[in-house]
Amino acid sequence: MQSEARTKGERTRERLLDLAYEAVIRKGFASTSIEELVEAAGITKSGFFYHFKDKTDLARQLIETYTGRNAQFLDELARRARELSDDPLHSFLIFLKLYAEEMEEKTVAHPGCMVATVTFQDRSWDSGVRQLVIDQVLAWRARFIAWLEEIAAVYPPKGKAPIEDLADAILAFTYGGMTIARALADDTAISRQTIMFRETVRLHFLGA
Repeated sequence: MQSEARTKGERTRERLLDLAYEAVIRKGFASTSIEELVEAAGITKSGFFYHFKDKTDLARQLIETYTGRNAQFLDELARRARELSDDPLHSFLIFLKLYAEEMEEKTVAHPGCMVATVTFQDRSWDSGVRQLVIDQVLAWRARFIAWLEEIAAVYPPKGKAPIEDLADAILAFTYGGMTIARALADDTAISRQTIMFRETVRLHFLGA
């Protein structure tokens, strides 16, 4: 009985986080109210406060949940790519191809959207939440710098772009692509930018 109650509670919490995510992405955190989340979830206000101390706690858990999902998403793509090739460059090119394919379906639903949202709505979030986002961006950068340095050790770069800039480019075209996708209703934006970057990486390490 206790296990069933806990499972139901976990489902309710996840439902609230998903509702909050959708609302925040659509209209911003400041404009998202506890009342609307409670009504959409079909629970009482006390039910909300069972899971979250206040709206700030909701924000923190929201960021932790979706940055965690983003890390899992990248880990899974990297695992698949590494399984298909032991060569660091070829596996990275495979990773980018897989990433492009996934981005055709996850343009707005992608968990990394929350990072962009917090960045652009900076004043709506407290310093703790903003620091979580900074940590996520630094972790993203470190992940790709490590892989690109591994590639550079085997394939001395032909181009002059710093490894750090190549790593940052992935973040830049992902969130820049989200802007294009929303503005032009073009779900292929991030996917196309990824394929373009894939060719840039290939030329950077292999040359023409």
